[in-house]
Amino acid sequence: MLVQEIPKIVQWLQDQVKAAGAKGLVVGISGGIDAAVAGALIKKACPDSSLGIIIPIKSNPQDLIDAELVVNTLGLTAYKLDLTSEHQNMMDKTWQQLGAIFPEDKLHHRAADANLRARLRMSAIYTAANALNYLVVGTDNKAEYYTGYFTKYGDGACDLMPLADFTKAEVRELAGLLGIPERIIHKTPSAGLWEGQTDEAEMGTTYTHIDAYLRGESVPEPDRKIIEQMHRSSEHKRKLPPAYRRQ
Repeated sequence: MLVQEIPKIVQWLQDQVKAAGAKGLVVGISGGIDAAVAGALIKKACPDSSLGIIIPIKSNPQDLIDAELVVNTLGLTAYKLDLTSEHQNMMDKTWQQLGAIFPEDKLHHRAADANLRARLRMSAIYTAANALNYLVVGTDNKAEYYTGYFTKYGDGACDLMPLADFTKAEVRELAGLLGIPERIIHKTPSAGLWEGQTDEAEMGTTYTHIDAYLRGESVPEPDRKIIEQMHRSSEHKRKLPPAYRRQ
């Protein structure tokens, strides 16, 4: 039963903080369910030394409302850091320089834009973590971790991953047990990268199918191929960079 996992995760987080000689835990709060569950867990693990950071970058206003709902519900110490102008400034300068060297049709604007958002957010979270001697907590669940549905050195960059062994369905169950608002639990999963973006549309399969695959159950053949291809192509995200070794 998942209710029995909560104190185990909390104890694990506390053990990790102690082993690292750290003073607390910090997580980015997006308004989504995974971040909400991670926020609830760090609040339980470090009641007086846990921090949430809301980092809008051209974000949907509803996501900000949801993020504030999460921190208020949890009683989690938090602040908002809007990096929209910093993101736009870096994109504009980069595109200006690249455009002088490479033809426009060789540049992948959407991917660069989306991944920069995740990397700026994680830089901001690590800045706070370093200032406070806190550890950074990631929010990826088992489905995202297996398929590589995260940005390398972005939302995938963290010190601890408390949810990486829990499917999306299990994260929803944990959310209910932890008192996360129903609106957040039933919200359509989205990274908020562009208008109308959803996780499942971008992946080409559903969390239901990924969860089933991870449980060893059969899934439709097209979904199986997508899941396995995503896993293969994202293997580099789950490993340290390869290093040349002199013979």
